[in-house]
Amino acid sequence: MRLFGALLPAASALALASPVLAQGVSIAISCGAVGAELQFCSEGAEAWARETGNTVEIVSTPNSSTERLALYQQNLGAGVGNIDVLQVDVVWPGLLGDHLVDLKEYFDEQATAGHFQQLIANNTVDGRLVAMPWFIDAGLLYYRADLLQKYGLEPPLTWADMVEAARTIQEGERAEGNDRFWGYVWQGRAYEGLTCNALEWISSFNGGTIVGEDGKITINNPRAIEAVDLAASWVGDISPDGVLNYDEEAARGVFQSGNAAFMRNWPYAWALSNSPDSPVNGKVGVLSLPKGGEDGKSTGVLGGWQLAVSKYSDNVEVAVDLVRYLTGFAEQKRRAIEGSFNPTLSALYDDPEILAANPFMGELKETFVNAIARPSGVTGGKYNEASSAFWNAVHATLSGNGDAASNLAALERDLIRLSRGGRW
Repeated sequence: MRLFGALLPAASALALASPVLAQGVSIAISCGAVGAELQFCSEGAEAWARETGNTVEIVSTPNSSTERLALYQQNLGAGVGNIDVLQVDVVWPGLLGDHLVDLKEYFDEQATAGHFQQLIANNTVDGRLVAMPWFIDAGLLYYRADLLQKYGLEPPLTWADMVEAARTIQEGERAEGNDRFWGYVWQGRAYEGLTCNALEWISSFNGGTIVGEDGKITINNPRAIEAVDLAASWVGDISPDGVLNYDEEAARGVFQSGNAAFMRNWPYAWALSNSPDSPVNGKVGVLSLPKGGEDGKSTGVLGGWQLAVSKYSDNVEVAVDLVRYLTGFAEQKRRAIEGSFNPTLSALYDDPEILAANPFMGELKETFVNAIARPSGVTGGKYNEASSAFWNAVHATLSGNGDAASNLAALERDLIRLSRGGRW
């Protein structure tokens, strides 16, 4: 019987010293299904199973992070251990931490040191490491490089540049017969994805982060109002009315079919857009999201997923070993090369094979390292309520139900009530 930790090139001293684990154990792991997530999760888990003599059950979960969180909360709240390993969003550790195993008992400092430390800190709740980083995300701007060249345009640096380029390309492509062509697609549905998009707009205009690190509610300010009103002006102009119900996959479907000039999405869309059967294969570029004017900044919201172990699992040590494998060096490298999942291990950003497959990972490393966090830490267990109030206020503005000034003022009042006094 072999020690599985010894198979990994970046295994920690603690992993190498782990006791021999039981074989023949069945571990259930929840996997996302956005893009190729389910495929890559299944491949990695099954490779671990072959090496260890255990079996895995892949539990598919909803694409919507909001719906997935509700499923987890129902499952964990009932103390049910039918899912051993959970794929956890970067904003969930504070919401789910009480139900998760403290991984500090299994991963020493050497094992965690190679990961981006903002993720280790994010996943540490009341001194407990409740999840290990698996892949990191930040919002990016995808563009049709061939169409920019066709119309003599440069990749946009500001939102104003993007709007002008989007209109030019949209008008040109429609004039040539493609009346389904749009300038810009993004995630406008009333869900967590809209929180990410809207926070990127607002931060790019130096409008803050909804709630500051000091707990002060900051959302009702002129820069935030300007940013949200700008986005509302896109709907029906450079973006279809249907964008108000788009999630990541809906936006990718339009862009990858060749019917959009620009798209906001996460890094996973790179490999899919450049797959052999993609109509836009070899025609796509990617860069940081635009600035909110010359005095603005380029901002991508911090996203990504972690792996956690339910404290209700009957096989905690074996489940931890699966987490160790999936978040380890070899598996993160495979996922980066084949699926453009951004590693959480800093050393992999210098790996020539990864950079050959995903040039943007090296060029945009600082975008990921400096991505702006949603205010999940300061709002704690009420983050989901705060985010829901935010995305609903933004969605109302995008839908034409009031302007940003009135909707963000109402949001401020809602957040004051939610925080019971105006400061978290």
